[in-house]
Amino acid sequence: MARTLFIDSTPDIDRVWKQVHGPADIPVTINMGPVPEEHVPDKAAGYDTIINDATYFSEPTLRRCSGLKHIVFLGTGASSYVDVAAAERLGIKVSTIGGYGDTTVAEHAMGLVFAAARHIATMHGIVRGGGWRPMQGMELRGKTLGVVGLGGIGRELARIAQGIGLNVIAYNRSPVADSSVKTVTIDELLAQSDIVSLHLALNDATRGFLDRAKLEKTKPGVIIVNTARAGIVDEPALVDLLRAGRIGHYATDVFGLEPTPPDEPLLKLDNVTLTAHAGYNTPEAAMTMYRRAIDLAANG
Repeated sequence: MARTLFIDSTPDIDRVWKQVHGPADIPVTINMGPVPEEHVPDKAAGYDTIINDATYFSEPTLRRCSGLKHIVFLGTGASSYVDVAAAERLGIKVSTIGGYGDTTVAEHAMGLVFAAARHIATMHGIVRGGGWRPMQGMELRGKTLGVVGLGGIGRELARIAQGIGLNVIAYNRSPVADSSVKTVTIDELLAQSDIVSLHLALNDATRGFLDRAKLEKTKPGVIIVNTARAGIVDEPALVDLLRAGRIGHYATDVFGLEPTPPDEPLLKLDNVTLTAHAGYNTPEAAMTMYRRAIDLAANG
């Protein structure tokens, strides 16, 4: 039987995990994270399967994990934490879990839309600090939301957004036969949208997808929402355009390094709304994800 380690659980995860992992399931050793990358090989020693929430596995680290055969990543964006190409070269299988939280993540994206449109986080900080600054926001009804990526999350966001009166258009990298919203080219979407929400998987084809040239094609003052992956956006260009006010607001749940280091440029901007990669994080979604992770680990 495979020896399985959950390398970086948290108290929040553990509360739900204990409801899902039963006596009939494979044994899983729980290590509470976070785990600095230099300590990963020692933690992984003796295990052939690792369940991974947010621990980095670069190629040098993977090479030091002798005996490791399988990484089960909790989510879809394994490439943000695992050098997937190196894992393949080394014969280490990387499994991901998709579809477990489409509604949960879409609801979080919609929350970021509301927060950005009405400066909720900014005013919250001002009022908590003893100040008072009523800020003029954007009424969403009748505005255009551009959904970039019509997978499960993008489709759910489109459904929610239509319910509050947003005009929804979408771009997908491959043709979509049964879309409930109008599909357009990426240039058309950027030119027409008051709000752009990103729902692409991160891979070699999408890394830096929203580059400076595309960002400059957006409407002045556009709101950009990212619950996908930070690497989809050219962050230096984004920061430049946020500082200039050309992009009105960036609301993101994802960062290039997580947790964010002190020199993360977004931390120094006022026209941002930042959450701690929690879009997926509800008990309903988590239970589905952990159940699938246990089954993937058991089946190799």
